[in-house]
Amino acid sequence: MMSKSAGDARQPLPLPAMMAEHQKQNMREHLAAIQAIVAAIGHDDMNAVAKAASRIGYSEAMGQMCEHMGAAAPGFTPMALNFHRTADTIGEAARRGDRGGVLSSLDRTLQTCVSCHATYRQEVVDDETWKRLTAATPSH
Repeated sequence: MMSKSAGDARQPLPLPAMMAEHQKQNMREHLAAIQAIVAAIGHDDMNAVAKAASRIGYSEAMGQMCEHMGAAAPGFTPMALNFHRTADTIGEAARRGDRGGVLSSLDRTLQTCVSCHATYRQEVVDDETWKRLTAATPSH
């Protein structure tokens, strides 16, 4: 198990190495979607905003992935799901042509990012530790 960085009081988000890398890739994809949203706002292209927002919005598959990733970290899954549901409001505002609503929704979405990253840090664990930590969770 990786040790906590000195002075890092965030809660651990235990993940096996493969899942940790997968999550980092997801975070990079989320950031690329946010960048695409900002670029589309700059061009006043609400259709492109809605399309980019759909990349980070809620879906059943995304919900299942969040539950799996957060299986060993109490509170992570609701926070992750809140991110995706908040991101949905960006697309809703864009489809209404509400530029101010898009910006407000983007702000709330980014607040969920900052809050989650301020609360959790990845902790890579071996497979046996992962199995032990998730054995009591309902989804396993």
